[in-house]
Amino acid sequence: MDWKRFFDGLGMNGTRWQWRMMRWERSLKGLLKGQPTPGSAEISLTKIIIFINLALFSLMVIHGTSLGLGGRVLLSPPTKLLIFWGGQLWPLVLEYGEWWRCLTYAFTHGGIIHIGFNMMVLYQVGPLIESEIGKARFILLYTLTALTATALGYLWHPMTPVVGASGALFGLIGFAISYYHRMGSPGHHIRNFMAKWAIYAFVFGLMVGADNAGHLGGGLGGAALGLVMPMGIRVRGLAPRAFNLLAVLCVAVTLYSLTMLALNVINNL
Repeated sequence: MDWKRFFDGLGMNGTRWQWRMMRWERSLKGLLKGQPTPGSAEISLTKIIIFINLALFSLMVIHGTSLGLGGRVLLSPPTKLLIFWGGQLWPLVLEYGEWWRCLTYAFTHGGIIHIGFNMMVLYQVGPLIESEIGKARFILLYTLTALTATALGYLWHPMTPVVGASGALFGLIGFAISYYHRMGSPGHHIRNFMAKWAIYAFVFGLMVGADNAGHLGGGLGGAALGLVMPMGIRVRGLAPRAFNLLAVLCVAVTLYSLTMLALNVINNL
């Protein structure tokens, strides 16, 4: 494709954007071949996920404030607003084809305490696992456990609205418990640390009436992956192209889901 002509037609600097597109294409091809891309080591997927959660919550609060909800939107947003901003509700998925909710719900939160606790757990747990298994496997783990969490929610309470990253967080914790348990005594202190976080999150969930079905679904999905994920140095050398391809697919599906959420919000404002 003639990127220069395309961007020139949009009134942008076609030459500059042409070089950017060429660089991104080379990076994507290298990623699919299992080759590291320049600057990838400095990118923190955990921080990116936290940023998306905070950005979406901020937009929801601004919208709720404009509707006259006042402080309620910050502490306990109404269910209708949560659904509007990406919450999971299986009848909308099955009857209207809004499958993007199977991922966007994990970026939507029911109040500042809810998002504050979840992001604190992600900030504590995410970097450890990301550095251990690599970025491709981390995004695969996070995405798949968000899906296993909502899948069990469908079997448990299909008519109940669900929001929050806790399903995917339990996925990370469940993964870490089984993964580090396999290491033997060197990994047991990390296993115990993760088990402690699981207890804290479970107790917090009971206090606020959280989705324990999602917690269980995410935790089981993560634990299963932790039992089969290659360990140590092998984790970076085993089938990098396959894992990178799956990671790109997860990123694409997540971006698609967030885009569909954005279009749904714009069309219904």
